[in-house]
Amino acid sequence: MKVLVTGVAGQLGHDVMNELAKRGYEGIGSDIKEVYSGIQDGTAVTTMPYVPMDITDKASVESVLKSVGADVVVHCAAWTAVDLAEDEDKKPIVKAVNATGTENIALVCKELDCKLVYISTDYVFDGQGTKPWLPDCKDYKPLNVYGETKLAGELAVSENLEKYFIVRIAWVFGKNGKNFIKTMLNLGKTHDTLTVVSDQIGTPTYTLDLAKLLVDMIETDKYGYYHATNEGGYISWYDFTKEIFRQAIEAGHEEYAKVTVKPVTTAEYGASKAKRPFNSRLDKSKLVENGFQPLPTWQDAIKRYLQEIEF
Repeated sequence: MKVLVTGVAGQLGHDVMNELAKRGYEGIGSDIKEVYSGIQDGTAVTTMPYVPMDITDKASVESVLKSVGADVVVHCAAWTAVDLAEDEDKKPIVKAVNATGTENIALVCKELDCKLVYISTDYVFDGQGTKPWLPDCKDYKPLNVYGETKLAGELAVSENLEKYFIVRIAWVFGKNGKNFIKTMLNLGKTHDTLTVVSDQIGTPTYTLDLAKLLVDMIETDKYGYYHATNEGGYISWYDFTKEIFRQAIEAGHEEYAKVTVKPVTTAEYGASKAKRPFNSRLDKSKLVENGFQPLPTWQDAIKRYLQEIEF
């Protein structure tokens, strides 16, 4: 099986490439060239085939996908800077990447009859209430530009293809890139007190675990919509932060013992450019129903992640 992975400079694309290598599949990485060249972490990614591709350029996508001849495309590339996406000068770029770029890939996949995995987000919903969102729920109501463009990407996939996996994730962290855990650990080195919102609820997703699931998926034809985050129960960002520091201290980093984490509401924290969902709970039962292994608990994921990174 030959697999083209977009966005290999990011956290998830990086881990998907490594997982493909572990299983002996032929993986071809792609990204915008200047971004990809900045990867510092060697591992399997930098030694596997790589081809630059601008997903916003229809001709580029068509040329690359046809020359590669992949059986599967795992589409991890996306604009994920949620607040920056609200800037007027950035909106056309965000749309070009998340919506048009995904449509470009979907249309070529349709022509080539290859499978497509599209990584999406809970931001396609309005983030209200307390009930976990079901993967096949069509009650779309994105709160911000990021959510709107990711939903457009979803529709471009589902309306053009039959052989697709749309996988929604949330609160992502991985080794190759910036994320919430790294931010909190860095802040904890210079601050004695941190305030973190306690009324936004969801579950973290470790890209190392997610990558294994995605490769499991492409080995099947169990297409459709899925939700995939780590197990371990729903939590707030405040709960997440407390556990990060607890485990860091347990791992011998006593310098974090001085940090006090205070819960605040989203309103108390202050407005951000982009509205954030209060309810990021994702129902993952469809994974088990279709024979896929659930991801390990987020508590276990934090432990393994802290062992992976230098902090």
